[in-house]
Amino acid sequence: MARGFESKDVEYQQAEAERAKNLGPELSVDERNAQAKRRTIELALARATADLASARSPAHREMLQQAIATLEAQLNG
Repeated sequence: MARGFESKDVEYQQAEAERAKNLGPELSVDERNAQAKRRTIELALARATADLASARSPAHREMLQQAIATLEAQLNG
């Protein structure tokens, strides 16, 4: 019975090693923070774009267009 557990453990270790290879190199803290910030900006941009599609008030549309321009500038620069 113990042998079954050992083979499961070896199988798990092999699967974890394969998963680690597929993930690529480990990122530094700064790189992870930069990716998280970019993803946050991308999500905010998607939300503002969706809100713009349903906005009725000219002032609201203008505010959303300015927000979109600012978010796009942050992504590009």
